[in-house]
Amino acid sequence: MDLGIAGKTALVAASTGGLGLAVARALAAEGAKVAIMGRRGVRAKEIVDELQEAFGGLPGFAAVAVEADLTGAEGVDAAVAQAEAGLGPIDILVLNGPGPRPGAAATLGSEDIAAAFDLLVKPHHALVSRTLPAMRERRWGRILAIGSSGVAAPLPNLAVSNTGRAALAGYLKTLAAEVALDGVTVNLLLPGRIATDRVTELDQAAAKRRGTTLEDIRLESRKTIPARRYGEPAEFGAAAAFLCSAPASYITGVALRCDGGLIRSL
Repeated sequence: MDLGIAGKTALVAASTGGLGLAVARALAAEGAKVAIMGRRGVRAKEIVDELQEAFGGLPGFAAVAVEADLTGAEGVDAAVAQAEAGLGPIDILVLNGPGPRPGAAATLGSEDIAAAFDLLVKPHHALVSRTLPAMRERRWGRILAIGSSGVAAPLPNLAVSNTGRAALAGYLKTLAAEVALDGVTVNLLLPGRIATDRVTELDQAAAKRRGTTLEDIRLESRKTIPARRYGEPAEFGAAAAFLCSAPASYITGVALRCDGGLIRSL
């Protein structure tokens, strides 16, 4: 299938590792122009070199590195400006960021609630506000948030993440209906247990908390997944690329789970 995004410009937040990098690679493989963004500028440049080597021959492909701290509005403006200077106006915006620390809901303080919004809502809202007007003017755009299965079913001991990601989902669902007539789709892609460094950190924390081994935690976790395995980052990236594609123009306002059947609700 031709995804119709060759030459489109994609800004992928937090794409120097994990799921963000998987999505950036999938978009690059389709010939999109990709801005690799993260706090690790050196790593972002290394990834750009890797993508150039792998996909440099594809029509429309290009890549730039954007070193950015999105904790303030100035950082967002600077990041988008860098991406647009190197690649042109943003057609595809992939929202992503680091997950907050684990913790139980009963132990949350007011600073934890503030952190949920500071980490998981404010930067993404700022990126959307900066890029959406031009998408609407061109009458084509894709906004995709990398969320968590906690949006569909809150995850134990991840109260801050559950709170912030649910708030972001509510904002994006509302936005999707407002911009659909302008040719802009807004969706979420919810990972389950994907084999990333972040999931390893969570599994290690669970092993320490419960006084067991990492492999025991992984074995127990796999038993809860109908597919009986963790997902591969490339599988997640492929789903993301489709949601950002031209053929997906009638899919908006959805939270698609990529979780091997982990969440049992429809």
